Amino acid sequence: MEDKLNNRHALVLSKEYPQANFTWIISLIISAVFLVNSFSFKTGEMNTFVFALFMAYLATSLWQVFMTRRMKEDLLHHGAIQQKTRRLGYVQLLSLLTGNVFAVAFAFTIINKRKTPEYTFAVYMFLTQLFVIAISAMNIFKPYVTDTFPFAMVVLLAIAVFDIAVLIIVARSVGDLEAPKSMAIVGGIVLLTAVTGNLFALVLGWSLLLKSMSNDRSRILKWNVMWEKITRNSTAVLGMFFIILMLTISVVSRFTFDYDLAVENDYGNILQQPSLAYPFGTDNFGRDVFSRIVFGARISLIVGFASTVIPAVIGGFLGGIAGYYSTRTDNVIMRLLDVLYAIPGILLAIAIIAAFGANTVNLIIALSVGSIPTYARTMRANVLMVSNYDFVDSARALGTSDLSIIFRQVVPNSMAPMIVKSTLTIGGAVIATSSLSYLGLGVEPHIPEWGNILRVGSTYLESHSYLAVFPGLAIILLVLSFNFLGDGLRDALDPRLD
Repeated sequence: MEDKLNNRHALVLSKEYPQANFTWIISLIISAVFLVNSFSFKTGEMNTFVFALFMAYLATSLWQVFMTRRMKEDLLHHGAIQQKTRRLGYVQLLSLLTGNVFAVAFAFTIINKRKTPEYTFAVYMFLTQLFVIAISAMNIFKPYVTDTFPFAMVVLLAIAVFDIAVLIIVARSVGDLEAPKSMAIVGGIVLLTAVTGNLFALVLGWSLLLKSMSNDRSRILKWNVMWEKITRNSTAVLGMFFIILMLTISVVSRFTFDYDLAVENDYGNILQQPSLAYPFGTDNFGRDVFSRIVFGARISLIVGFASTVIPAVIGGFLGGIAGYYSTRTDNVIMRLLDVLYAIPGILLAIAIIAAFGANTVNLIIALSVGSIPTYARTMRANVLMVSNYDFVDSARALGTSDLSIIFRQVVPNSMAPMIVKSTLTIGGAVIATSSLSYLGLGVEPHIPEWGNILRVGSTYLESHSYLAVFPGLAIILLVLSFNFLGDGLRDALDPRLD
């Protein structure tokens, strides 16, 4: 009886079993979406390619259900997942051919029993590289490619091979708190591959250098605990994966995609249906929607990050000063910011753009100005709390200057809520960017930006709905990804959740 209770307890505490259920549910939902879209109710025709995707995803989902059942039986009868069940993950790796990132990520998770944060970074670094190659490879079906396409693809493939080698090495050699000294060389090379925009490589490289070279175990433990909290949150990791994928595509597209396909009119290919040459079809000017969405990701990310970093820095500085100094200084700063806070952000942005014109720089300024008060309030609240800690009183007693205390002691210990808030508000900035562009008040109309693409597609909802569906999905996925990542960071950085 006691063994059964222990085994049931093992099922409840298992981190892999909930992820298994999450994977087959998501895969089944995607399968249903493909099934619905494989049949045209207007013409009565079946799209064989989409139906084939449905069958592939359905097979992946059924295999995932089988694996989940086996995992449950192992946990209930043995208290742990058996090795023969873990080997089933190698079969599930075949779902990589369908592009099912949920199933592939779970397959890598179940294969390796000992999962360090570095192993998770290595897995997603490889998956990001593979998806970038697959997306870039779609250009071979287009009428022409950019001159740098062949060389760029060779470089991307070489990096993917290197990523596989790193994944195997990390799975076998890296422990929870230490790594062999030789891993410092691997970490340095991994850091170099981050120039493609793959931030998983940046985090992995830094982590390998930290564990192989640092003797400060408390620092390593703190780093490990934070990332373990994030990596065991499936939605947060998947959100980070999509964000980094978009970032990497934005960097790599300069060398693998031809910008002319996204901006030059091609009246011989107006309103083409989705195909291998044009995966998302063409718009009313014959421009490739797939290329426009790829290049549009660059605009959305630049505006989103810039319109978050600028108010975070300015608002953080003002909030830090207001929270640390006297009531008079606090009142002057915060009352001035209250005047700005009283104006709705979107109306302020519209007014600024209407006054100075619609372009990317003005859009960033317009979105940044309205966000300054919220960041100032967040920093001020944290500074008021941290200023009363003992280490701040000790610094004052030693005669340390106020500015040194603020920026070396108080502000660094108040950054966690600011980081979480920044991550959550980037999604809002992306929506605001697309909304203003949709209204014709954001990025210039000829520039491929998701709001501009959606505005064109909205006029063809009845006849060519894909022109609005694909950019709309891109906006939704990116915003959801930032929200999921923000939730994961909040859980990881909130000491009350330890």
